[in-house]
Parts: sequence; structure tokens; C-alpha cells
Amino acid sequence: MNQIKIGRFIAACRKKANLTQMQLADKLGITDKAISKWERGIAMPDTSIMLELCNILGISVNELLSGEKINMEQNNQKNEQLLLDMAKELEQKNKTIWSSMWAIMIVSMTALLAGIFIAAFLIPEGVWQLVTIVGVCVLFLIPCFYALKLEVSVGAYKCSHCGYEIVPTYKEVMMAMHRGFTRHLMCPKCNKRTWCKKVLKK
Repeated sequence: MNQIKIGRFIAACRKKANLTQMQLADKLGITDKAISKWERGIAMPDTSIMLELCNILGISVNELLSGEKINMEQNNQKNEQLLLDMAKELEQKNKTIWSSMWAIMIVSMTALLAGIFIAAFLIPEGVWQLVTIVGVCVLFLIPCFYALKLEVSVGAYKCSHCGYEIVPTYKEVMMAMHRGFTRHLMCPKCNKRTWCKKVLKK
């Protein structure tokens, strides 16, 4: 989706409806700064108000996301293109999140090993050495919990028994036994607890 094009289309439709940014913002219950960001292509309208925005501007959601008026002949083609574009965007976001998770884990593991090395070889044996090791381990766990949250937020876990793709809660994943990115989860389809492999595409 072309945010600049969509922004210009919103601005044109707003002006056609004889509305100022402030008037449109009041109708939607948001600030005029949000409208300004949409029209400059900096941000997109939230999905929760998209339908209301379209009703006010007298356009369809399809037209809003296309950034142009669509005739009936073009409608199906535009629908297919929008779905493809949204799928590509989701796939790219998933890859970015997955890369971020790996970066967090690598940096955290490096910091953990460096902290343990420092505690073992540069701090004399005693209470301070123990405090340092415990502190380093605790600090290592904080980014691990965040990395796990990122892992859960993308894709699904494929049941090895029936092939169903499970989207578990953060708590279910955290409590499950795991081998890398394969987790021992309860499948809601076959009602069996199996080793479920992480797949990025739902």
C-alpha cells in the first residue's frame, strides 16, 4: 500500500466533503494532528475507525486502501491486489520481528557469557562474585522474556500429529517444554500434546 497516495486521497475526499482537518477529527473523536499525519503519508488510519472514516468521506474501504476511486469493473482486481499487498506486508513484518528476536538473543547471550567470564576471572571469589553472576543471569532473563513475546507474536506452531497450526498464548508457550523453536503444546484440533514446530506463515 502506498501511504503517500492514500494520504493525498484522504485529503482530496475531505476537501470534497467540505471538512477541515479539525472537523473531520471531531467527527472521529481524534486529534487533527492524526488527520495531518494520514494526509502527509506518515501514518495510516487505525482499523477501528477506518469504516467510520469511509462513511464520512463517502468512499469504500477498498478505495481508501487503494488511494483512488474504483469503478465496478476494477473492484475485483483491486481486491485481489490489496490482499496480495497486505499478505506481503505481513510477511515482511514477521521477518523483521523474527530478525529482531534473533538479534536480542545473540546480544543477550554474548552479554551473559561476557558477564560470567568477568565474574569468574576478574572478581575475587566471595560474595561479590556470586552477586555478579546472579545479577548477570537475572539481566539475561529480561530480554529473553521479550524475545519469547516476539516469537509468539509471529506465525504459529504446527502440530506434528495432525498438522494444525496452533496460535497459543504467551503463557502457554512460556510454560511449555521446548527444543529450540519446537514446543510441547496441546493441539485444540486433535486434543493431543505434541511437539509443535514454529512456522512463520499462519
